[in-house]
Amino acid sequence: MADKGGHPGAPGRAPEAGGCDKVRNVALVGHSGAGKTTLVEALLAAAGTLQRAGKVEDGTTVSDFDEVEVRQQRSVNLALAPFEHGGIKINLIDTPGYADFTGDLRAGLRAADAALFVISAVDGIDGVTRMLWEECAAVGMPRAVVVTKVDQQRGDFDDVVMACQDVFGEGVAPLYFPVSDGDALKGLIGLLTQRCLDYSTGLRTDCDPDPEYLDQIEEQRASLIEGIIQESEDESLMDRYLSGEELDVKALIEDLETAVARGSFYPVLATSVPHGDHPGPVVGMLELLEVITQAFPSPLEHGIPSVTPVKGGPPKDVTCDPDGPLIAEVIKTTSDPYVGRISLVRVFSGTLRPDTTVHVSGHGMEDRGHEDHDVDERVGALTSPLGKAQRTVSSCIAGDICAVAKLTRAESGDTLSDPGSPMVMAPWTMPDPLLPVAIRAKSKADEDKLSQALGRLVAEDPTLRLENNSETRQLVLWCMGEAHADVLIDRLRSRYGVEVERVGLRVPLRETFGGSAKGLGRHVKQSGGHGQYGICHIEVEPLPSGGGFEFVDKIVGGVIPRQFIPSVEKGVRQQMTRGVSAGYPLVDIKVTLRDGKAHSVDSSDMAFQAAGALGLKDAASQVPILLLEPVDEVDVLIADEYVGPIMSDLSSRRGRVLGSQAVPGGRTMIKAEVPQLEIVRYAIDLRSMSQGTGTFSRTFLRYEPLPSHLAEKVAEESKDG
Repeated sequence: MADKGGHPGAPGRAPEAGGCDKVRNVALVGHSGAGKTTLVEALLAAAGTLQRAGKVEDGTTVSDFDEVEVRQQRSVNLALAPFEHGGIKINLIDTPGYADFTGDLRAGLRAADAALFVISAVDGIDGVTRMLWEECAAVGMPRAVVVTKVDQQRGDFDDVVMACQDVFGEGVAPLYFPVSDGDALKGLIGLLTQRCLDYSTGLRTDCDPDPEYLDQIEEQRASLIEGIIQESEDESLMDRYLSGEELDVKALIEDLETAVARGSFYPVLATSVPHGDHPGPVVGMLELLEVITQAFPSPLEHGIPSVTPVKGGPPKDVTCDPDGPLIAEVIKTTSDPYVGRISLVRVFSGTLRPDTTVHVSGHGMEDRGHEDHDVDERVGALTSPLGKAQRTVSSCIAGDICAVAKLTRAESGDTLSDPGSPMVMAPWTMPDPLLPVAIRAKSKADEDKLSQALGRLVAEDPTLRLENNSETRQLVLWCMGEAHADVLIDRLRSRYGVEVERVGLRVPLRETFGGSAKGLGRHVKQSGGHGQYGICHIEVEPLPSGGGFEFVDKIVGGVIPRQFIPSVEKGVRQQMTRGVSAGYPLVDIKVTLRDGKAHSVDSSDMAFQAAGALGLKDAASQVPILLLEPVDEVDVLIADEYVGPIMSDLSSRRGRVLGSQAVPGGRTMIKAEVPQLEIVRYAIDLRSMSQGTGTFSRTFLRYEPLPSHLAEKVAEESKDG
């Protein structure tokens, strides 16, 4: 899996962590197109890890090396970019910005101790970024904001800062503001130091700011200092500041760094990277590296998720100690065609070493097709990945991240621990995949390889749920969205050589009787020797929804021998599973056996099973057969401004809105009952209607009669599918 030279930089040897306090794990978070991947390239180049930064449009970036990413020019996978700066090992975790790949984003946040929110000065803040900010706030994740593309014509740094302060709340303040020379970005002015950092020559030069900026510096500096003082543990600072005392800049910076590490203050930085029609200087990387290394917390300062014994019991106290018991977690699993499965692992406690045995504990996601297991496995080589390059390392201490080879059973979300004392970490929250996509193999050869290929995809992706629906006889991939489905199908073809095609999704309908009817089941055959003889008279009545099936024996006089009465019921039940009209299971009926005939020689169990089935079909031919559709209870969580359109849309889907409830954060929970036929693609439609901010859950509720004007059409389409 060595780099074949596709990237212009030279990765060199892997950086090593000099101790838990010398590591920074930072996730880059932001919407698609904000510039996260480009920012990673610029930081790697600024730190000297790369000789030259790659470009997304050229397919030469470190973190977007997957062929799908190169082709689509967007991140679809979590990627690790480790490098060293100022004696600190920094693990940058580049996460996808598109909502379909939220699983990798959540995994990145789990592995990180701080988050960089990357926001475009051109596009501003979207709803998804706001939701992610709230998610990080809920777990106390330290954050900073990086504003990219400030050099572009439509980029407005001041507007983005104001939007951040409005949306993210208190504690958001810029540390620098950009200055231009005409249309070109010149550099930054530090608000605490009151110095200009001039990048116009390509190198950073410290100089006095132009007098025209003094008023702006004074105004923004005062606001920044007040914000720092509010977070300071020195209660005398405010009085000294208000009395006009000039505060020590070094002390302010120390208070700032403490507040950032604590997750109560969120600095904003401006950056610019040359691209396209904007060939100006790279601006802001050194300032950003200073915040990462000096203000972001080390693993020692960030909490560890709950850890419990595999066999049960109270949580164990675990600290970030290289000499402690091994506790690590598989953050991401990928399959390489040459070296097999590779697991990206964050070590929380202890030290992971190659060629040692670890216990792999499952993650409790059997409902999605992910095996839940507890097995011992031998660790292969440890590497530090940088794009396609895998650089060998001798060990991975607590707080650090590495890639592990040959863990054949481990999947994303699994815990690695000492075999003598196996542990399991509390799983991180994963969104439910709610877009069903039915697929089938294009050929017999593809069908033979499909099962193994899908198994590997499921192991890699916790957000994928695989369903082999025995009722509809369809293979269904439950995905996060259309882009997620496209990537999965693309990987089946390009990585595993399996060609599949999409087919229309069949919703499992039901049939029931539209009225009472009598049926005659006559199975009489004579072909020499033993014949077959069974006759039964039944009466069928519909039951209320959810009534199931009742069988009543009203035979008198022994016209049907007692041993054959269960045979009639068995035949009726078998015919119910096959359906009597459109091929869907028959439900909610009461069958009464009233009369029949038997033969002393030719009657048998099989003959009366056949008679029972024929009797049910005969009764069905005399009354309307109703199609029943499944109805789900749907909970939609939406921003308040979208409540009206979402309610109208639910009604247009033949849904019944049951009510709504206000939720903290300016959101509303809408409860409704909606037929499954109408929400097959609701994951896509809701995202479009809510600008990516809406979420929903669904739970099967009951079956209801399908409207007559749809019944014939749906039944025909389902047969064709």
